Amino acid sequence: MSIAVTTQIICFSVLSLVVIIGALGVILLENIVYSAFLLGGVFMSVAGLYLLLNASFVAAAQVLVYVGAVNVLIIFAIMLVNKKEDLKAIENIKSRRIISTSICLTLLSLLIRVDLSNTWGLAESNASIGEESTIRIGEHLFSDYLLPFEVASVLLLMAMIGAIVLARRDVMNEDISTGLPVDQELIEKPNEPLLIKKN
Repeated sequence: MSIAVTTQIICFSVLSLVVIIGALGVILLENIVYSAFLLGGVFMSVAGLYLLLNASFVAAAQVLVYVGAVNVLIIFAIMLVNKKEDLKAIENIKSRRIISTSICLTLLSLLIRVDLSNTWGLAESNASIGEESTIRIGEHLFSDYLLPFEVASVLLLMAMIGAIVLARRDVMNEDISTGLPVDQELIEKPNEPLLIKKN
């Protein structure tokens, strides 16, 4: 075993541990801000795994789209949520936990079944496409995987609309300077000038 192979195994092990521990932290921590930052760490670790697979374009897309867009959008949505409202008790929390746990276990069993039923062959190092990988990805995105590509764009659009709705809902009820009530539909409302000449 050469030094390069040993280094790759160490990097893969570290990144895999970060992905597993970060994913568990995302779903188990009660503080949603910590969960959002751990989700960003999971996305970065997945980008590192893509780099180990010599897929630099996919790694860059992972960082730009998921870390730079989706995770930042989630953090902004958390920041824009009204914290003045008290948390209400969730109805039927036990049944919801049972349903979500059963769905997660079903997905895990499907992944394990796919992993054990297939024979995973290693690609030869001479067969690497190198710089042509970006061209191949573009061809597949706009031919074979056009529908999932468009569905992903609609999903990002829905996330952006949700962030806008959350931001507009958090408009203050009264103006700080005058104390007058402010219409929720209008962000700016003409009021008396702030600087008034005193006699």
